[in-house]
Amino acid sequence: MKEYVIATNNKHKVEEIQHVLGDKVNIITLRDLGCKDEIPEDQDTLEGNARQKARYIWDKFQKNCFADDTGLEVDALGGRPGVYSARYAGERCSFDDNIDLLLEEMGGKTNRNARFRTVICLIEEGKEFFFEGKCEGTITTERYGKKGFGYDPVFMPKGYGESFAEMSLDEKNKISHRGLATQKLIKHLLK
Repeated sequence: MKEYVIATNNKHKVEEIQHVLGDKVNIITLRDLGCKDEIPEDQDTLEGNARQKARYIWDKFQKNCFADDTGLEVDALGGRPGVYSARYAGERCSFDDNIDLLLEEMGGKTNRNARFRTVICLIEEGKEFFFEGKCEGTITTERYGKKGFGYDPVFMPKGYGESFAEMSLDEKNKISHRGLATQKLIKHLLK
């Protein structure tokens, strides 16, 4: 079985990705690797951040690895929070802080169209590959559901009547940005 390091400490991301990969690929976390480094993530694009994180692991450990970066792009906010989604309300903010700020900035806006976008950078034997997933939807006016993480309670995917935070992980992974990018990654890993 192939083995890859996933360059994140976000346990929610690891759970979602491992759920999609199943037993097809063995995922090693940074913790499994003994890596306690704060991996830099200071690029101004999702592609740049995903590459920077994956390259950091490859350069340090010489292990096949992948990293992702995800952004919520809201039309009425000119594409913000985008690459700054995780720290939208400040460096040490919580998911709730980010949602509070987003709902405040969306107050009174009629165009609530948004999309989640995930870019995965895979480094395999030193070569880079990129996979992108996108999910269109709208920003709700309040939180719905308790599942998921991040902006899931306020993101309703197009064509659905419930937020990501109300969906089962199986249902969410079929249509989510991360699920779609991961499916492309899996196709590549298994060929």
